[in-house]
Amino acid sequence: MLKIIEKRLCTLISLKGTRLDRALAELLPEYSRSKIKTWIEQGNVLVNDTAQKPKDKLFGREIIKIRAQLHEETHDNAQAIPLNIVYEDSDILIINKPIGLVVHPGAGNPEGTLLNALLYHCPNNAHLPRAGIIHRLDKDTSGLLVIAKTLSAHTFLVKALQEREIKREYEALVYGDIISGGTIDAPIERHARLRTHMAVKENGRDAITHYRVLERFHDFTHLKLNLETGRTHQIRVHLAHILHPIVGDTTYGRIKLPKGAPEPLIKALQNFKHQALHARRLGLTHPATQKWIEFEAPLPQDMQTLLEVIQKNNQDEQLRAR
Repeated sequence: MLKIIEKRLCTLISLKGTRLDRALAELLPEYSRSKIKTWIEQGNVLVNDTAQKPKDKLFGREIIKIRAQLHEETHDNAQAIPLNIVYEDSDILIINKPIGLVVHPGAGNPEGTLLNALLYHCPNNAHLPRAGIIHRLDKDTSGLLVIAKTLSAHTFLVKALQEREIKREYEALVYGDIISGGTIDAPIERHARLRTHMAVKENGRDAITHYRVLERFHDFTHLKLNLETGRTHQIRVHLAHILHPIVGDTTYGRIKLPKGAPEPLIKALQNFKHQALHARRLGLTHPATQKWIEFEAPLPQDMQTLLEVIQKNNQDEQLRAR
C-alpha cells in the first residue's frame, strides 16, 4: 500500500556543514537514512526549492520540502522482553539497557530488540517514530536511555537532543595511563573500507567528547566522559584515536595483557567479552513539567568485578615496589 508524505522543514544552524542525507536522518528519525537518500536522488527533496545531492552540505536555516511516496511497512512484533525500568510516567520512560540488547531491529537482529520490548510494554508506542526511542546505545554498551511515550514528548526530546540539551555521562575503563582530563575534538565518518566501522576523518561530522580521570592504575585508567555530540561509536572511536582504546572493545582495539600480569588479571581481561563502557547518568528537561531531572545507573556487575581485579593488582604492585 502506498501513501504520500509531504513535509516542510527548516534546518537548524547547528547542522551547518552536515550532509543533506545525514541532516534529514536527524530531523526525521522515523525514516531510515537509505530511504531518505533515495528520496533525494529521485528529486523528491528540495532545498530552498532546488534539488540537491545526498552529499551536498547544508549552511543552516534552509527550507527543505519533501514530497514522496512511502510504502506501508510491516509492523515489528511486540515481545515480552524484560526491561529494567528506572523511571516511568505518562510521557517518558527511562530504562537501564543491559549488555547484549540491540536497540533497533535490523539485519541479523529482526527480533529480540529493545524496540520489540517497548511495543509490548507500551503498545501505544507503535504509533510513534521508532517506537519512541530518542537515542541509542551499542549492543554491548549498557546504561540509561530515554523513551518518549507521546508524540509531543518525542518531538520535544528529539529537538533537545539535536540542540545538545540532553546530558549524557558515561564511564569507561581504557588501556594506558591517562595523566589528566581533556577534550577530543575530532570529526567522525564511516570507515572507507569497513562499512560497519567508524573512523576519525578530516571531512567527517563534528564530534566532541570530554573526559575526566576518575582513577589511574598501572596500564589502565577509569574515565568519566560527557558527550557534546552523539555520533555512532563516538566514544569508542575517539578513545582509540588518542591511543587509549576501551578495554574489551575488539572492534577498535584488542586485548592487551600487561607485561608480567598475574593470572587473575589475565583471566579477567580474557573473559571480559564486551567494551567496558556504561551510560552512567542521564539528565534532561521533562517534556511535560519542564523541570530538569537526572537519573543514575550503577556499573554492571562484570565491569565492577573487572575494576576490582585491576584495583587489587595495582595495590599489590605498589606493595611490591616498597
